[in-house]
Amino acid sequence: MNRGRVEHWSVSGKLAEVKLGHPCGAMSVTFGSLWVADCKANSLNRINIKTTQKNVVIQTGIANPRGELNVVSGDGSIWVASDGSGKVARVDPLTNKVIASIPVDSETYYLAFGYGALWGVSATHNTLQKIDPQTNTVVKKTVLGRAPGFLAAGEGAVWVQEQGDGTVARVSPETGEVSGRVKVDNSLMYGDIDAGGGKIWLRTTDHQTFVVIDPQTLAIRARVGAQTGSGALRYTPEGIWTTSHDIHVLAWWANPENIGN
Repeated sequence: MNRGRVEHWSVSGKLAEVKLGHPCGAMSVTFGSLWVADCKANSLNRINIKTTQKNVVIQTGIANPRGELNVVSGDGSIWVASDGSGKVARVDPLTNKVIASIPVDSETYYLAFGYGALWGVSATHNTLQKIDPQTNTVVKKTVLGRAPGFLAAGEGAVWVQEQGDGTVARVSPETGEVSGRVKVDNSLMYGDIDAGGGKIWLRTTDHQTFVVIDPQTLAIRARVGAQTGSGALRYTPEGIWTTSHDIHVLAWWANPENIGN
């Protein structure tokens, strides 16, 4: 995303853009659409990825107008933190309607879906919450370190940035217990995290662009790239995309199977 618009890029250049009031947070691509929050309109927007037309605006509310949040998909639904007092909206992509509003800890902004559950993090309550999509209720809470942020579900666990402690916590999706931690830096504020290809990919703000973590041993297998400030990260089998907000750069790192070996 960029100021006043979202953009479609490939490794060869920009392919398209769609104007929005204030696109914010991390987006999701599923059901043939791009789903993106708009912090100006307090809405969830559905964009057709073939025509690049915004065809649906859903008035969900947006929990964090500063934009630190994300949209995720799972169990046939789209999920977004919709109210800072503690609500997550569940949207049916068949009807484009909010079908549930789930009570959670206040300031739960960060979401991930995996292992049959929605996972939500509150940075102020220092909690990871497991939400059962069958009942739309929180069924487990895990106490985390300071200022937890973005999270990912994959490679056998739920992984949470404990931004204030500079650590990444590994949480069992079955029990909700923390099964290990790895110290990465003094702080992990304003980074990102993803899982895939047998590795954990952690976008950092200090000392490097991203870090590769072994999900079994929790060893740091690589520190990659120069320090470029805050940004986001996504894994694909073909390569890693990273953004650097402070210097306005989108970067592509090919052959992730060779990174950190």
